[in-house]
Amino acid sequence: MSIFIGGAWAYANGSLHLGHISSLLPGDILARYYRLKGEQVLYVSGSDCNGTPITVRAKQENVSPKVIADQYHQEFKDCFAGLGFSYDIYTRTDTRHHHQIVQEIFLSLLEKKLIYKKETEQSYCNHCQQFLPDRYVEGICPVCREPARGDQCDHCSTILEPLQLLERTCKICGNEPASKFAEHFYFSLSSFQNVLENYTQEAEDKNLWRRNAISLTQRYLKEGLQDRAVSRELPIGVSVPVEGYEDKKIYVWIEAVSGYYTASKLWAKETNQDDSAFWNSSAQSYYVHGKDNIPFHSIIWPGILAGLENDAWPTHIVSNEYLTLEKKKLSTSKNWAVWVPDLLKRYHPDSLRYFLTINAPENRDADFSWKEFIYSHNGELLGAYGNFVNRTLKFIEKSFHSVLPEQEITMNIQSMVKRLYNEVGHCIETTSFKQGLEKIFELVRFSNKYFDCQQPWKQIKDTPVSCRQTLADCVYLLSNLAHILTPFLPFSSQKVKDMINISAAEWKPFVVKSLRLSKVEPLFERIDPVRIEEELKRLNEQLVK
Repeated sequence: MSIFIGGAWAYANGSLHLGHISSLLPGDILARYYRLKGEQVLYVSGSDCNGTPITVRAKQENVSPKVIADQYHQEFKDCFAGLGFSYDIYTRTDTRHHHQIVQEIFLSLLEKKLIYKKETEQSYCNHCQQFLPDRYVEGICPVCREPARGDQCDHCSTILEPLQLLERTCKICGNEPASKFAEHFYFSLSSFQNVLENYTQEAEDKNLWRRNAISLTQRYLKEGLQDRAVSRELPIGVSVPVEGYEDKKIYVWIEAVSGYYTASKLWAKETNQDDSAFWNSSAQSYYVHGKDNIPFHSIIWPGILAGLENDAWPTHIVSNEYLTLEKKKLSTSKNWAVWVPDLLKRYHPDSLRYFLTINAPENRDADFSWKEFIYSHNGELLGAYGNFVNRTLKFIEKSFHSVLPEQEITMNIQSMVKRLYNEVGHCIETTSFKQGLEKIFELVRFSNKYFDCQQPWKQIKDTPVSCRQTLADCVYLLSNLAHILTPFLPFSSQKVKDMINISAAEWKPFVVKSLRLSKVEPLFERIDPVRIEEELKRLNEQLVK
């Protein structure tokens, strides 16, 4: 089976925070799992280097947009590597390759008469003497009366046009923008209303999308799809490939979501492989993002693919709700955020992966609190999992001179492990990552109880054969637990495999065949709870009032 996984592209205008990682982490869990199953996987993403937020940041710092894009693209790559994200390709939207393929998509839709020209009223700032990109217009949402940008309200998820905003201001100078007529290109999204209704209904019937994706998409469809502008007066981006219109840029509705396809083509080119298996109806595709990106993936991208007569529409939409921070909404403008580059300097990447999965906003908003993060690390990762691994292997190291006992594994323990592979695999495939991780830690707790009940420290004196059986069972448990945890906690899983000298490479139970342990080391270090107050103080001190 061919599995395509697309992680949302972050704007290269500022550092990644925990909210970004929370919404993107499911993509890596999926990719690692399907590779273990032996499936053909292509996992892609990149940095959005064409967006308005980059030009805003560049103006603030008085540098070119390329300087900003280069800086944060490299930072993103470092952060994703530090967190163990296993992208097959991580690229960027300001490459010649991306521009060329996006232009080909634009021309194909134009040739099919699915893109057409239309004169429309656009926001224009007389003070700045320029047409304003949608995100340069700020105001009040006409639906929920909350602050919003000119393209979308993050509060109620309404897709907007800048002129719909109330109390409009120019983001650059703060003055109220006027309006002028300008000719632009529009995508005939409305012509796919019925097709997308059937597509969404099928996704709901098969339970393939998150509930928020179904609900929001059905809301847009009920309101009736509107044709969307696909060109704008933007300072950077992909030029419209039509004579006389080269100064206009292809807008985000087509340009950004096409990045999944352009990244796939770049991977094929760079690895000399064929990516066609990922772009047909038999492929499974997972699109991983936060809920603010739902319409791009459930309506816009399927609409574009339908226009191109490509039937590789998203099969699974993995759209997380929001992650809050200490019960308050994340705010980059107020610096109420935990920044990933800083976090990776001070905490184990698997601690972050564990907490952001077990506490994931899969179906409702979830909160990151320093107290819960540190307690979960010390209690679950160190106290339960790390403790079981360490006590078992240290006992073998001390009492058996690091030689692993060879015994037939107790049948009910074999059955439990086999069932866990099946259950966790099902959870991952149906994007219930939190539930899958919970099931794994149920077996971790059982394993600790088993060690306690068997009391190998007594068995080795009274019944050495029973002791060998206990330890063989425990090695079987911990080695398979480490393997099942590989998609979730790749770093500590590899550390366990290195200590036992195993190289399991399939998603199925296995018995350890190696004879000796390598040096046994703790999987995790305890985090002093005093860090809770230190982190809260740091967070409040960085807050911009």
